[in-house]
Amino acid sequence: SVCPRRLPGMDGRLAPQLFTGELSPAPTSFRLTEKFILLLVFSAFITLCFGAIFFLPDSSKLLSGVFFHSSAVETNTRTGPDGGDSGSAGNDERVLAKIRKDHEKALLEAKDTLQKRPDEIKQDILNDKEKVAVDSAGQGGKQVNNLPFVEYHRPPGATGHEPLDPETRDRRTKVREMMKHAWDSYRRFAWGSNELRPVSKQGHSSNLFGSIKGATIVDALDTLYIMEMFEEFDVATEWVEKNLDFNVNAEVSVFEVNIRFVGGLLSAYYLSGKEVFRRKAVELGEKLLPAFKTPTGIPWALLNLKSGIGRNWPWASGGSSILAEYGTLHLEFMHLSKLSGNPEFAQKVMNIRKVLNRLDKPQGLYPNYLNPNSGQWGQHHVSVGGLGDSFYEYLLKAWLMSDKTDEEGKKMYYDALQAIETNLMRKSSNGLTYIAEWKGGLLEHKMGHLTCFAGGMIALGADGAPSDKTGHQMEQAAEIARTCHESYARTALKLGPEAFRFDGGVEAIATRQNEKYFILRPEVIETYMYMWRFTHDPKYREWGWEAVQALEQHCKVEGGYSGIRDVYASTPNHDDVQQSFYLAETLKYLYLLFSDDDHLPFDHWVFNTEAHPLPVIRKDKTDRPNEVE
Repeated sequence: SVCPRRLPGMDGRLAPQLFTGELSPAPTSFRLTEKFILLLVFSAFITLCFGAIFFLPDSSKLLSGVFFHSSAVETNTRTGPDGGDSGSAGNDERVLAKIRKDHEKALLEAKDTLQKRPDEIKQDILNDKEKVAVDSAGQGGKQVNNLPFVEYHRPPGATGHEPLDPETRDRRTKVREMMKHAWDSYRRFAWGSNELRPVSKQGHSSNLFGSIKGATIVDALDTLYIMEMFEEFDVATEWVEKNLDFNVNAEVSVFEVNIRFVGGLLSAYYLSGKEVFRRKAVELGEKLLPAFKTPTGIPWALLNLKSGIGRNWPWASGGSSILAEYGTLHLEFMHLSKLSGNPEFAQKVMNIRKVLNRLDKPQGLYPNYLNPNSGQWGQHHVSVGGLGDSFYEYLLKAWLMSDKTDEEGKKMYYDALQAIETNLMRKSSNGLTYIAEWKGGLLEHKMGHLTCFAGGMIALGADGAPSDKTGHQMEQAAEIARTCHESYARTALKLGPEAFRFDGGVEAIATRQNEKYFILRPEVIETYMYMWRFTHDPKYREWGWEAVQALEQHCKVEGGYSGIRDVYASTPNHDDVQQSFYLAETLKYLYLLFSDDDHLPFDHWVFNTEAHPLPVIRKDKTDRPNEVE
């Protein structure tokens, strides 16, 4: 509030002029009778004026309109046409009281604002704008997207502070510089496209996203925020607001669009509080719901967002849905129900569990293929890598994200892990633990790069295991981390192959040409990050730094970062794709590896399979977990 300046020595009123000495009689002084007549005339004039003000129709409104124009209008608006007039004295008191109250409120707001960072002030302004927009839409009889009001609370650890150790601080800064190079290159050469071709310096769009654009932008939002690259985050937010469009007549991968777009938008909302991300996430979630229109409720892999017609991959075991795809919707859909007030999202993913629980599991294992029409397993292929991986991850994380109230998810995870240990985990002749693949009862002694996430998953779940198994599971996690590090160390470029084998006299080495490529995948670094958090063994940071040096030496090009066709060749042959998950996952996990534990702490956040952090959903004591009305 602005206070009018006063001249020195004034108290807000006109001070009477002071004289010293005697007054001399005025030459034109009035006689007594003249004074009496003048006084009479003056009195009549005053009476006439005040009579006009107080006794003419609507005179009190005229008075208040002259002296207290804005406040009178405000009072009339609040009280309505039937509000009685309690007299000018009462009005004056109310007006003065309101002025004092507004003044005090303005001082408090000013003090509070001065203590905020510039980006927080900007966010407050944007939130106010959003609220006005929602209120305006609400007055028209309908809120935007029919979304209920949600009071936003940012969970702890959205941003961190610099590590005290100088070497760790420098390494963390280096990872941030890598993110800046990847982002700036994308923005310069491929802005709005799904991904970047860093060698040819142009956009690249995978058919996984149909004609939805901007996968890299949405995938990178939370990484930009976590790394405090707020200018870049604001540019990305503006693009989402103006250009992210889901009204497309195109077929998309339900799984990929969910983990990258829905997950990315949800994380951006929970980190920043910007309402646009909640609206977009729910809008896209609603467009994915027709995928569940199957006889069993097991969703299709592919969906046309306009027609709502779905189908499965033609190569997938007689038209089956894939375990890692229909099993990797749970985290995002539970949050969609929370933010939209629509229980249908949660109902869809809880129904998937019902179908699975009715089925017999061969050796306690979950085959990769399930027919959505018959509700029966397809081929009995089992993998903790591609086609299966994130299903197991989401069982554990559903329990953790539910504030450890989802007992069904917990039981399904630990039962599955026991079956994996019994049937798939093996140790090589030189002592490397690996997770093989199971095909109709026969083991294929191959482990994929994707399977390397399991070290981090097992470490994350070890604390919740029965007490006699916690130490054993941490040992398993450490052994898998070591095996995956060996798969990197045994290549020419010190970057891991897509898959590596333990047969024919080789260990942790790719033997087939179509398994020797590296596409900037995050799973090995993800496991290093989890192992560091749980053990603080410095070797995990050293292994992560080895990966940073290899990425800088072999994958960095002038136009970004590229994958490599053969990690065993002495010189890199670039594949000319900067994957969106490189910004979403690989660089985020590296940054967190060199950050303190209170940056995105595990007791408040759970990462989706694309490394998008989602907050733990706290349950009130009155809530009944996992019951969706």
